[in-house]
Amino acid sequence: MAKKRRVYEVAKELNISHKEIMDYLESIGVECQSHMSPIDDDTYFKILKRFAKEKSLVEELEKERERKEAEIKRKIEEELRKQAEREREQIEKEVFEMALPIFNNAIIDVYAVGENVTKALVSEVIEEQERFEVIPEKEKGEIEEEFKEILKSKFKRVKEREELEQEGSEIINIDLDKEKIRLRKEKQKKKEKKTIRRIITREELEEKLGLHGKDFEEETRIKGGRKRKREEIDEKKVEDLIRRTKAKMVSKSTKKKYRKQTEEGEIVEEKEKIKVMEFTTVENLANLMDVEPSDVIQKCIEMGLFVTINQRLDFETISLIADEFGYEVEQATEYDEEIFKIEDTEEDKKKATPRPPVVVVMGHVDHGKTSLLDYIRRSNVVAGEAGGITQHIGAYEVEIDNNKKITFIDTPGHEAFTEMRARGAQVTDIVVLVVAADDGVMPQTIEAINHAKAANVPIVVAINKIDKPNADPERVKRELSEHGVLVEDWGGNVQCAEISAKTGKGIDELLEKILLEAELLDLKANANTLARGTVIEAKLDRRHGPVATILIRKGTLRIGEPFVCGATSGKVRLLLDERGNRKTDAKPSDPVQVVGFDSLPQAADIFAVVNDEKEARRIAFERQRVLREQQLRKATELTLDKLSQKIAEGEVKQLPVIVKADVDGSLEAVCQSLQDLGNEEVSVNIIHRAVGQVSDNDILLAKASQAIIITFNLSPTARIRDLAKRENVEIRSYNVIYEMIDDVKAALGGMLKPEKVEESLGVVEVRQIFKVPKVGLVAGCYVTSGKVVRNAHARIKRNGEVIFDGFIESLKRFKDDVREVHEGFECGISLAGFDDYKEGDEIEVYDVKSVKRTLE
Repeated sequence: MAKKRRVYEVAKELNISHKEIMDYLESIGVECQSHMSPIDDDTYFKILKRFAKEKSLVEELEKERERKEAEIKRKIEEELRKQAEREREQIEKEVFEMALPIFNNAIIDVYAVGENVTKALVSEVIEEQERFEVIPEKEKGEIEEEFKEILKSKFKRVKEREELEQEGSEIINIDLDKEKIRLRKEKQKKKEKKTIRRIITREELEEKLGLHGKDFEEETRIKGGRKRKREEIDEKKVEDLIRRTKAKMVSKSTKKKYRKQTEEGEIVEEKEKIKVMEFTTVENLANLMDVEPSDVIQKCIEMGLFVTINQRLDFETISLIADEFGYEVEQATEYDEEIFKIEDTEEDKKKATPRPPVVVVMGHVDHGKTSLLDYIRRSNVVAGEAGGITQHIGAYEVEIDNNKKITFIDTPGHEAFTEMRARGAQVTDIVVLVVAADDGVMPQTIEAINHAKAANVPIVVAINKIDKPNADPERVKRELSEHGVLVEDWGGNVQCAEISAKTGKGIDELLEKILLEAELLDLKANANTLARGTVIEAKLDRRHGPVATILIRKGTLRIGEPFVCGATSGKVRLLLDERGNRKTDAKPSDPVQVVGFDSLPQAADIFAVVNDEKEARRIAFERQRVLREQQLRKATELTLDKLSQKIAEGEVKQLPVIVKADVDGSLEAVCQSLQDLGNEEVSVNIIHRAVGQVSDNDILLAKASQAIIITFNLSPTARIRDLAKRENVEIRSYNVIYEMIDDVKAALGGMLKPEKVEESLGVVEVRQIFKVPKVGLVAGCYVTSGKVVRNAHARIKRNGEVIFDGFIESLKRFKDDVREVHEGFECGISLAGFDDYKEGDEIEVYDVKSVKRTLE
């Protein structure tokens, strides 16, 4: 069976980022969820083929690395051998130094005292050797004999020298003994010190050499003893030195390229997996791996990365460090993400009870989605929407006549609200696709189909507006089939109902089909657990502060329970339904407005109840720290290349704006629409965005940054408008998103540089050249078409090629200066900076006009 490779392993092999491989797999249609995803052989060979250049480069680099590593290892082994040899020589030297002072003193004293003293000193040397007990008993005899032989030969030479000196002293009449004493005293004065013999004990010698017992006796052999074995090289020590040398070669900028290699054929042990979130501190990472933080810091230093105990690390660095300690890292998407898991556990499945279906209504703008919900709810929701266009995501609970409940989620159909529609599809059980019978399948209809397929949610088609004379349901079914939605009438498995949201025709049939689809899905949830849900919408309320619409996925939410939601926490102070009525609890599939958030959450955040309010605050605080770190990393990712590029793009103009909206989903859609309006020359710079009313700080920020304030579904107070007028700050309020887009697009168009357009005025032919005193050469011309205007642009062509482009400096007819000359007349032309006229040249006269551009 072929070995399964994972994305990060292939990335290591090719020495590239796993994100590059994931992007490539996505481009060829291969599903890849994370860097831990397995890769089969076919996909592996595709990746190798795609990154063949990188592979060959990696192999070359690997060969070069192995060559350098072998060279380093050879040098280190050689250095270790030399070091061992030096240590042996040092040991021998120290052992000899113990006996040499005694030996030398014996030789020196021979000159003065002769043979008897010398014999006494020989025995003293032997006694000192016995006192040191350095040499084993069996070798002492051999060494004593060797010392005696050395002393005898030395004594013989000294005896001969003494006889010669005595003869010489008699010849020159000098008392040799007195002279020796005098010379010795002079020598003693020069040295101003005398030799002191000190007996070194075995214990002192062992401590000095760092050896004990047998190791001491082996290392203290002197010359003349038995030969010692060649010292063996410690392979572990060699490998450690190689690793340290390599670590010094790895700089901080290349830490991502550093990978621990394994020999081919080596058995790699299964590594223990740990789940770590990006931007984890060194201390937390050490705790997860059950090692000391100092060990992690030391490992980072060896890799060329200098960190502190509280420093946060990116995921790439975390993976490298964990690999050094024998761990495999899996990236956690959120801090304490186990708390936010909505998937049912085995216990949840055992305790699960039936729940109402969650139905999201999707479709193109103005196809009647909200009108359909109006009829079902028996209320006029659409009357409250600006221009009849839904610009919020609404959640409603409807009770059908047979006491069955359905939760409906209404999504916007305008193209600006793509994120809202995607969010609605991800939290639903069934998608009701509303298509107008007189309009057919439109762009947002196709987008809704794709969202439903991506979320793997069944579709029920509602063909609306069949009461209109030009309604054509069959055309709608045909167009749906072209996009993979085959209704039951056409042999498919998608249920379809023809309805009229205006008259109510077919709506009961649609509800029956929704309930039938829900029965097939067998929807259940555990209501007896801590509540989990998803934020559908969030807004700032004047009375209640931050308020979020939560769709409960499992468990029961009650008043007073602490919770965590995204990077914020809180305690449930109030529960409201879609009509503003108070509730005591919320069960699975219930949409409910929750009051009690510390700050405003974001749409699509997971809502989770926890047991302890203190724990909720701790989790929210850690998540906020990670979020700040992520924002800081994004803000500081400006390299020198990017900086140079931005300087080069200095002509890019930006329109600074501050965006305020009533709810988070609308704010997200408005900001995305504004950012999509720019081009290479102009763009929208959103310097601040928030949910809620315009504040004094917003006015001050707009004044300082010369920005305009755009509000959506908000009406600034009279006090704020007066303050804005005094500070000369413009506030634009909108209720319909496409009106806002049109106005901002027009403002950006006014910032565009006008387009330069050439307008041809006429063509003249040079027929004769005149030399005019104090003027120079003048071309005598005939206007063949159009007219010639003084100070207009002129382009001279010779043999079809442009040889000069300038403007007309002087235009004369006979001797008079004229403003213009029309077709069929002769004139004299002088161009500024040009006098190389030739007969037959053609002069094209034109004007350059500035045309205002618009943003497409």
